[in-house]
Amino acid sequence: MSSQTILYVEDNFENRLLVKRVLQAAGYRFIEAENARLGMVAALEHQPDLIIVDINMPQVDGFTLTAQLRSEPNLSATPIIALTANVMRGDREKSLEAGCDGYIQKPIDVDHLPRQVARFLQA
Repeated sequence: MSSQTILYVEDNFENRLLVKRVLQAAGYRFIEAENARLGMVAALEHQPDLIIVDINMPQVDGFTLTAQLRSEPNLSATPIIALTANVMRGDREKSLEAGCDGYIQKPIDVDHLPRQVARFLQA
């Protein structure tokens, strides 16, 4: 079992619940935040090993949150993964340009998500 902590910033409760169940079953400690402001607070407080960010959130989107996270010295090297329904041409590149280390499309594959997360944590 892993003792690594993952923060998931997502405005949709059902999405948070699904990812939480999958990653906790894989042995990860899980922190969740329902918006970018709470996500920033949680990231600063808990210093997670990996942050998963939804791109389409109200008020502050995932691109802006990623830039804010990257500006924090204690979080600048923390892997950030975009988990998003944005699947148009160029969306992956926009996520990477915003500072994300990776990109996972929704809907998630619950069988593959733990391996994808492990791969980003090992990088």
